[in-house]
Amino acid sequence: YPTTPEEHLVIASELKRLNVEFVSLAPRFCGDFEKGIDFKGSITDFQQDYLLHQSIAEAYGGYKLSIHSGSDKFQVYEIIGKLGMGTVHVKTAGTSYLEALRAVALTDPDLFRNILAFSLQRFDTDRKTYHISADPGQIAAPENLKDEDLAGLLDNDHARQVLHVTFGSVLTAKIPGDELMFRDRILSVLSENISVYENCLYRHFRRHIKPFER
Repeated sequence: YPTTPEEHLVIASELKRLNVEFVSLAPRFCGDFEKGIDFKGSITDFQQDYLLHQSIAEAYGGYKLSIHSGSDKFQVYEIIGKLGMGTVHVKTAGTSYLEALRAVALTDPDLFRNILAFSLQRFDTDRKTYHISADPGQIAAPENLKDEDLAGLLDNDHARQVLHVTFGSVLTAKIPGDELMFRDRILSVLSENISVYENCLYRHFRRHIKPFER
């Protein structure tokens, strides 16, 4: 449920009363902030909600507002950037992993196919602790895609969420003999194709930063 302004006010005022030093709070805003994809909901309602919470933050010291599951919430960042008030914690960590997989898809298609197949197997288990709406049935079978089309799956909301929520399983999965199944291979591919990886990250970071360049 969204954090009400009254709840935010109580938390901020109590922290101040108790002389707790803090630099950021993360109220839950209206709308859906699902993992790995853009904001869902009324952007007008979000703007009104954000303005209320921002006014509280400014009244109690000007701390940063952090956005829960904030990676790739470009509609939200566009509104915040246009308002040009207060400070906000821009998040990219979760979806930076997806950009690593984009680089893998571009440079080692077979490895990417194996990662996606494994992620689809793990999805029903790994999704349980996440707020997402991905439907694996909407993801094209990787074996039916040409190598040059695999990276495009990273622009599909369903594929993004499947890959996002299974990252822990992918990076810790082992084969007999206690050897990691994917992690070392991913790191090796990224190291050998550092310019491709850097380009993916640069484009990703720029999309998050650009709304604030006013």
